[in-house]
Amino acid sequence: MTFLDIRLIDIIDIALVAYLMFRLYKLIKGTVALNIFAGIFVFIVFWLMIKALNMELSSTILDNFVNVGVLAIIVVFHQEIRRFLLLMGSKYNIANRFTVDSFFESKSPGMMRFYIKPVVQACGELSKSKTGVLIVITRRSELIDFVQTGELLNAVISRQLLKSIFYKNSPLHDGAVIISKSKVKAAGCILPVSQNMNLPKHLGLRHRAAMGITESTDAASIVVSEENGRISFFKGGKGDINISVEVLEQKLEQLLKEIT
Repeated sequence: MTFLDIRLIDIIDIALVAYLMFRLYKLIKGTVALNIFAGIFVFIVFWLMIKALNMELSSTILDNFVNVGVLAIIVVFHQEIRRFLLLMGSKYNIANRFTVDSFFESKSPGMMRFYIKPVVQACGELSKSKTGVLIVITRRSELIDFVQTGELLNAVISRQLLKSIFYKNSPLHDGAVIISKSKVKAAGCILPVSQNMNLPKHLGLRHRAAMGITESTDAASIVVSEENGRISFFKGGKGDINISVEVLEQKLEQLLKEIT
C-alpha cells in the first residue's frame, strides 16, 4: 500500500482503534493505571523506533519482552479490562436482548413513575435524620451479580421499607439497595469501589461505591451521607453532590425517560 493508497477498510480500522483507545482512556482516567498506560505507550513508541532503525540485538530483546508483556498487561489491567467488558455488556444489554422474556415484556413505563415519590420521600426524611443511604437503580442491566451479594427481597417499593432497611440498627443498613423493574430487588448488596482520584477526599466509601457501580455498569445511584445528610446522585461515573430532594426527583424523572 502506497502513502496515498487508502482504502475504506483502512479508515474503518483506524476509527475502530481510535475508539477503543478513547474508551480505555475514559476508563482509566483519574486512576493510577493511567500512568502505567502512559509508560506502556512510550515503550511501544521506543520499540517501533528500534525496529525502524534495524537495531537487531535491541529489537530481539524487546520482541521477547513484548511477547511476555501481553500477559503482564492483562495482569496489571485486569480490573480495567473487566470494567470495560461490563460497561459494554451493560450498555448494549446483549444477554437480555434476545431472550424469550423480551418478546413478552411491556415497553411502557408501568408503575416506575409512581414509585419515584417513595424513593424521594425516603431520601428526604433520611437526609434530615442523617441516616446513611445507598440506593442503586438499574437501567438496561439487571445487575444480577451484585443482587446475589445481598439479601433477595423482590418487594414493592415503599417509603417505610426503605427507611426500615437503612435504619442504623438494621443488619442490612451498611449495604446497597438495588431497585430493578419497580421492585426493591435486594438489600445489603456489595458494590465495587471507585478508584477515581478526582473524587473529593472527604467523601467516604459509600460515595465511592455509588460511583464505582456507575463506572462499571449503566446503573444510577443515590447516596445520603450519614455525616451531614447531604444527598448525592451518580450516573455514568459522575456525581452531583449535595442536591435537594426537588433536584433528585427531577433526575429520577429524567432517568425514567431514558429507561423507557
